[in-house]
Amino acid sequence: MRGRLARRDPDRRGWLRGAPPPGWARVLPSALLAGVCAAELISPEPLDIGFLLGAIPPLAVLAHGPVATAVLGALVVVVLTVPVFNLDDPGSTDLLTVCFVSVLSVLLSYVRSRRDAQLVTERTVAEAAQRAVVPPLPERVGAVRCAGLYRAAQHGTLVGGDFFDVRAGPYGVRAVMGDVQGHGLSAVATVAALLGAFREAVLDQPDPKAVAARLDRRLAVDSAGDPHAELFATAVLLDFSADARVVRIVACGQAGPLLLRDGRAVELDVEPCTPLGLGLADAAPPRVVSVPLRAGDRLFLASDGVTEARDASGAFYPLVERLPGLAAEDPVALAERVWADLVRHCPDVQDDVTMLVLAPRPRGGL
Repeated sequence: MRGRLARRDPDRRGWLRGAPPPGWARVLPSALLAGVCAAELISPEPLDIGFLLGAIPPLAVLAHGPVATAVLGALVVVVLTVPVFNLDDPGSTDLLTVCFVSVLSVLLSYVRSRRDAQLVTERTVAEAAQRAVVPPLPERVGAVRCAGLYRAAQHGTLVGGDFFDVRAGPYGVRAVMGDVQGHGLSAVATVAALLGAFREAVLDQPDPKAVAARLDRRLAVDSAGDPHAELFATAVLLDFSADARVVRIVACGQAGPLLLRDGRAVELDVEPCTPLGLGLADAAPPRVVSVPLRAGDRLFLASDGVTEARDASGAFYPLVERLPGLAAEDPVALAERVWADLVRHCPDVQDDVTMLVLAPRPRGGL
């Protein structure tokens, strides 16, 4: 998927984090019941394994609804009382205990099923809201092919402290990638405010410096009501010319993109200025760097979740050295390859990971 947001796939939530129960959990109660019955029928002597049947109703609660749990509980009572299974004398106390556990299991299964349904509804609403904040990128914006990959540090979320977007406007195609103060859901409001300001600025600001000033003002206004607030963000803004032969870059507290050209990854000479929200208007104006582009060039932007990831020995992920060997013509494939290589280098990634790959196609190029 273009502009891939799901830092966490649904299966990666885990059974205890809201994912559907695994197949073995559904099969286990029935398999245990069938196993006990088969063992009693095959054995020439009665086996003292009837106690295993008492575990079937509670096991059914983990993966089945109240109807299936009730059926399994009733089957357990039948097996305990039918003479053919040689378990026809469990004792009245034991039988009442099994009946009580079965009824209690049905009630617990009903409560769990209702809660699971509510959680599914809430998760669907939350995912829709988060995707509205950071929607997936289209495959192409104007003359620029683009792909984004986003993996959130906070489990179960699609949006955290990183953000990116690519938009076309009257002044050309513009892209932004940044990182706001904080992580997880606490940073979503700031991300939403910055992306809203960026999308408006793309339509009416003539140059990337003016877009950066608009984002800086947005943060300044948001933090004005709290004298103790220190709301800031780092970001890189890219402004492509109409023919996609030149890109202008402004870096606000964050390193510029890497240029993939002729099998090499080149660090562009982009000097970061003051981060957004810390008085960009009062500081020295940001430096705009213009970079000529050729057919086949790709611009790769990565958050500090990539560049500052460390392996067990403390070594940083060598993005510049690894990137040429992972290069692919498809921007999505490039981002996915870097992600897979990053996880091999640092299996326990703790920070938000964001990548944005931009492949301009200048007029007259490939």
